[in-house]
Amino acid sequence: MNRGDAFAYRAPSVLLIEDNPGDVRLLTEAFHELKFKVKFEVARDGAEGLDFVRRSTEGQSGSHPDLILLDLNLPKISGHEVLAQLKKDPRTLRIPIIVLSSSRAESDISRAYASHANAYLKKPSTLEDLISAVERIQKFWLETATLPN
Repeated sequence: MNRGDAFAYRAPSVLLIEDNPGDVRLLTEAFHELKFKVKFEVARDGAEGLDFVRRSTEGQSGSHPDLILLDLNLPKISGHEVLAQLKKDPRTLRIPIIVLSSSRAESDISRAYASHANAYLKKPSTLEDLISAVERIQKFWLETATLPN
């Protein structure tokens, strides 16, 4: 059974950790445009993102996210630190984390992979390209990939 089969019974949960309201709106629209049913949660800074994931893994707010989309440039706690903390914790290290950043700096890309990001995507500049990127994320991570429970 692939991961998509598991979602026949419930909508997958996607956590977006992003502080830019415009990017939040565009990503929300992109998921809506695809008509793929997801439970879409938003954390507006790194501390809120870590708190959300920790509460969910402790059973305080439902199940943990099936996928995390993470910006790097976040207030309070940086995306790099969020990634490092989640990948060090045995309860959260298997959650796929896709860095979705406007940074094209090789140092950011290398650091993200060194902290065990599952993928690093540069934020597309147009809504059409963003919808295409979200569609590829959805098809691979939420329909094709087999991930542990």
